[in-house]
Amino acid sequence: MNAPVAGAAEQVFARFLDLERQTRAARTVEQLAYSLVNDSQALFGFRHVALVIAGKVRAVTGVSALDPNAPFVAFVEQAVAQLFKLEWVQQARVVAAEQLSVPVRADWQSLSAAQVFWLPLIDRQGAVFGGLWLARDTLWNPSEQVLLAQLGDTYSHAWLALQPRKPWRLRWNRKRRLALLAVVLLGLLIPVRQSVLAPAEVVPLGGRVVAAPLDGVIAEFLVKPNQTVKTGDLLLRFENTTLNAQADVAARALGVAEAELKANSQRAFADAESSSKIDLLAARVEQKRAERDYARELLKRSEVRAERDGIAVFADAERWTGKPVQTGERLMEIADPSQAELRIELAVGDAIALEPGAQVALFLDSDPLQRHLASLERAAYEAQPTPGGQLAYRLDARFRDAPPRIGLRGTAKLFGERAPLALYLLRRPLAGLRQSVGL
Repeated sequence: MNAPVAGAAEQVFARFLDLERQTRAARTVEQLAYSLVNDSQALFGFRHVALVIAGKVRAVTGVSALDPNAPFVAFVEQAVAQLFKLEWVQQARVVAAEQLSVPVRADWQSLSAAQVFWLPLIDRQGAVFGGLWLARDTLWNPSEQVLLAQLGDTYSHAWLALQPRKPWRLRWNRKRRLALLAVVLLGLLIPVRQSVLAPAEVVPLGGRVVAAPLDGVIAEFLVKPNQTVKTGDLLLRFENTTLNAQADVAARALGVAEAELKANSQRAFADAESSSKIDLLAARVEQKRAERDYARELLKRSEVRAERDGIAVFADAERWTGKPVQTGERLMEIADPSQAELRIELAVGDAIALEPGAQVALFLDSDPLQRHLASLERAAYEAQPTPGGQLAYRLDARFRDAPPRIGLRGTAKLFGERAPLALYLLRRPLAGLRQSVGL
């Protein structure tokens, strides 16, 4: 017995049920978007379909990677935006070209098919969150419109099941966005306290600088960094072999000059020529005595001693041992460990208006959770190059409480005057813009 042949209506109904099944089988939003614009091709024979969600095209028939700047995408978004303004998107309907503006109609003729059907996607509250732009060359008959309307409910249900939350463009309507913009603009006018970060170091306050007393080579460092010293303690010793020889030669030359002066003084009573040389020889003796005293003074200077109590502040003794130095070159500093200040290097690009007494907060690298408060004492007017190669202003600040250990480094936060939040956030971008465009 032969099975009955299904008619055209039964075949359409079977395709319709299969289309609903495919829609519900989608597991992700991307799969569902692809199904909405491609799977109903066999049932409705459209040329192309564009899926629009919250005013933006999400998928197009036959396109795997959507270009948001494509002419067709821009046309569909403009056309749907005009439909929303006319409030003609609530119901599934055939779109008439006369409903749209002249530029959109011109793009319609070149980019889309003549007959377009708008199928809205509606949420549970009855608001339209998207829709399908279906275009083909033949007219949409009433039966197809009924099927599409029923299919729109299925599409809406499937989309809300995978993406229950509204897109932000719908959650934030025009009125809310304007209100948010007004709040942000008002917030930018709120006065806030300007602040800037800069590297800083704890340095001695009122320390005594120990400089090289002569040109020579350092033979030995007798103290270590941060070692406590007393007045008169030997700090370092210069190589004194040459100085000893010079002092010995100067002493012998003085002895020779004194002996010659004595001999001529004894002969002066009988010899007129010897009497005339006495003044010259006496001057020579004084010259040789001065040379001997200077040589002894240099020899004495080869041993550098502390001139006050404190700690020896320098980096490394090995750095100086065996190194030739010149007179006046800084070797170390003797400082009181309880007297210290904060030295800050403020980069030129970060400089803000700072007044004496401005608040400074120091966060040490060794203890970043503890804050040490200080007050700004001095600020240099001229920027100087730092060891890192950038220009910076030198600032000195006095600690309000007990200072940290001398030599510690960290980051200082300097607080300036109050200014609008917009200026605080855009100060550096505005400065860069002025440098680039010259305004």
